[in-house]
Amino acid sequence: MSGDHVPIRIAMWSGPRNISTAMMRAWGNRPDTLVVDEPFYAFYLKATGKEHPGADEVIATGETDWRKVVERLTGAIPEGKRIFYQKQMTHHLLPEVDREWLGVMMNCFLIRDPREVIGSYIKKQGDPTLEDLGFAQQEQIFDWVRARTGGRPPVIDARDVLENPNRILGLLCDAVGVAFNESMLSWPSDLRETDGIWAKHWYGEVAGSTSFRPYQPKHNDVPGRLREIYERCRECYGRLYEYRLH
Repeated sequence: MSGDHVPIRIAMWSGPRNISTAMMRAWGNRPDTLVVDEPFYAFYLKATGKEHPGADEVIATGETDWRKVVERLTGAIPEGKRIFYQKQMTHHLLPEVDREWLGVMMNCFLIRDPREVIGSYIKKQGDPTLEDLGFAQQEQIFDWVRARTGGRPPVIDARDVLENPNRILGLLCDAVGVAFNESMLSWPSDLRETDGIWAKHWYGEVAGSTSFRPYQPKHNDVPGRLREIYERCRECYGRLYEYRLH
């Protein structure tokens, strides 16, 4: 295969309450890219019994066998596309999921200040556990990829993206070996077929968007009861932040 036709599978690892759906919009607007939305979600909900909005419907309509999910993610890219962008939640990759398939992915990491994540999370879902926030799992996946490849996986910070999407997406495209395309900077509003069935519960804000919205500082105080969790998340975030593209 020539360089222009070698398939590229991008696994973008994020925790919840990030700009992960807007990032999926950016990649999904490229003519050469197919996107998939949180492919392990049904498996995760069935395995954990977490009470998320619409959980029964997600489980009933999704793939709950992680091995079949991996087959899909690592197989031929449908629709003749060259790039397969996978919006992945770090907390969905439960310990029983074998990690070897990550070796054929271009693993990237989308991070966000845990103070902002927690502030957003408690408005939607109530108090999180450490595992719910995905920071510890994100660090573990990052370390696995570094040990396996000996390289430096691309890390992007949500604030950097919102402050300068053109520059940060350009750096990300360079890092994964594809040409930046200006179609990534804006997209049609509304939901789309590639969104998960849970979009109606979670994607209201993104559905109304047509581009990355300018960064607005959030002045959220972390509740005392979540302080210990926040400090652990901050350690994980700080480690990956040192590697971010900027």
